[in-house]
Amino acid sequence: MALREREASSSSANDEQEQNCSRVITVVFLALFIDLLGFALILPLFPSILDYYSQTEDGFYLSLQRGVDWFAAMVGMPPERKYNSVLFGGLIGSVFSILQFFSSPLTGAVSDCLGRRPVILMTAMGLIASYALWAASRSFGVFLLSRMVGGISKGNVSLCTAIIADLHSPKARSKGMVSSVTSGFQAAADLLSPWALFQFSAVTRGKESPSDQNLQNLKILGLAYFLYLFLFSGLEYTLSFLTHQRFQFSSMQQGKMFFFIGITMAVIQGGYARRIKPGNEIRAIKRAVLLLVPAFLLIGWAADVTLLAAGLLLYSFAAAIVIPCLSAVVSGYGSASQKGRVMGILRSLGALARALGPVLSATVYWLAGAESCFTICGVFFLIPFVLLGSIKQQTKE
Repeated sequence: MALREREASSSSANDEQEQNCSRVITVVFLALFIDLLGFALILPLFPSILDYYSQTEDGFYLSLQRGVDWFAAMVGMPPERKYNSVLFGGLIGSVFSILQFFSSPLTGAVSDCLGRRPVILMTAMGLIASYALWAASRSFGVFLLSRMVGGISKGNVSLCTAIIADLHSPKARSKGMVSSVTSGFQAAADLLSPWALFQFSAVTRGKESPSDQNLQNLKILGLAYFLYLFLFSGLEYTLSFLTHQRFQFSSMQQGKMFFFIGITMAVIQGGYARRIKPGNEIRAIKRAVLLLVPAFLLIGWAADVTLLAAGLLLYSFAAAIVIPCLSAVVSGYGSASQKGRVMGILRSLGALARALGPVLSATVYWLAGAESCFTICGVFFLIPFVLLGSIKQQTKE
């Protein structure tokens, strides 16, 4: 009789835990979905936004534009505004990402000490404020401020990944919550140094430091993630300028193009990515990264919309696979009390890549043209492909 009661109690507890997990996943999905919509919404509008502020003769915008014109004259380039806007857009994108670079690991470290819920609520309020500023902006200064507030609040993505990782070890997570705030901020000091980020120094503190093999894997995964996003973000920020200049796409056509990319990614993630078996993620990532080489070549050299669509299809397939699978692999490293820091470091490396990638790609696009820019970036994807081939099986902690 007592055994039956214990079994019934255990079954009820398991059912309740499953329901809680399901609710958490639903909330995280909705948060990330809305956040993705807000992030992607600006991409097709970038060329039109810059054209609008240049025509309204906004003083702050024009002063920054004069700086770009001065740089063009200094390097001996003709001051063609259609190419200057590409570089200008890359600089604006970098402001958003460099702030995310600083905020992502710090929010992850704080959430390891104070809990995920209060920190993610603060980042959500920051994102709401950034979108409100953008909607109310009538000057370029307010628009740029909205991007800065959004970049600071963008640490919510790493927190969402850490929340999902926590579901697999709730007991260990509750133990990790008693770690002191002081030790968390000591580790956070390592999160402001790019070199320390690449070394994952913040997760080597204390008794729960990962094994040498796992730490080496983390370093390789972090470098591959950085190089992938460094190259990928260049296309992401110059794509709308390429279609605007080569095919005269309007904002509506740009929106349809990004809608096509989003739908393709959703179908691939729902139909293929979610069926990738645990342990096969690295193999799937390598295949997807290889597809980006022909994707970049097709997009960069496309003479008509058909070739562009073929390149975008390959681009969307890779985008649907690489980041989710890499994040899943990295989330398996570190103890429960370190998940926030591990994922925060990964997101921070991605933010650093997104801060540097658009500037470099826009500069190459500006100096050498779209064909050279996309060809060079496409060939360089072979570097993260080779790095991922050196990953060894994770050892149990």
